[in-house]
Amino acid sequence: MGTYLIQGERVTMPVRIREASVASAMFAVPAATAQSVIGYSGLEVVRPLPGRAVCALAFARYVDGDLGPYHEFAVTFLVRDPAGRGVGAFVHWLPVDQPFTLEAGRSIWGFPKLMTEIPAETTPRGTRCAVRIDGRTVVAMSVRSGLPLPAVRTAPEVVAFSCLDGVTRRIPWTVEPGAVRARPGGTVVRLGDHTVAEELRRLGLHRAVSLSSATVPRLRMTFHEGVPVAP
Repeated sequence: MGTYLIQGERVTMPVRIREASVASAMFAVPAATAQSVIGYSGLEVVRPLPGRAVCALAFARYVDGDLGPYHEFAVTFLVRDPAGRGVGAFVHWLPVDQPFTLEAGRSIWGFPKLMTEIPAETTPRGTRCAVRIDGRTVVAMSVRSGLPLPAVRTAPEVVAFSCLDGVTRRIPWTVEPGAVRARPGGTVVRLGDHTVAEELRRLGLHRAVSLSSATVPRLRMTFHEGVPVAP
């Protein structure tokens, strides 16, 4: 069991998130463009339909966990697990708004975290959030609430992948969602002029209709140690 010293505090694996909420959306995007965006990782995007890959945008509000409270915004792509264990989510961009989780995410898992402003508002109708750098909006997302889904009885196991400083890692984690609502469509994305915004524009997200949107007001997660992989 690994232990890491982050800003004078010890973080012991696995890392537990006891209370969080998430709003997310999935989009079908051109597979060739998606592959060019994540080519540095050595991973391969999944193509559920000919010529199409899946990109997901997600806002997370962490309330109580081993890394403290913070906001996070993720740009991810569904990829093939190079170990032949199915499908995982490659984290391409991961801005956060607190320095402790910034250092922990980069040094423990190799997540591409960077410090930004992430203002957000959640109401019964949905969630609105934005990512701002130097006061300028990079991306803004609005996710409308959908219909309630049946409760999940067991904690699903998920695999994330990261790539930092040329090292690609496989990161197992479990999620325990509660009060999930989902719907087709339901998400609006606005883009600024940052380099990541240009990537999302090349993927067509500024005009795409989301395959699905989901809001999860109650979420617990457990992150395990990352293991380098050879894609």
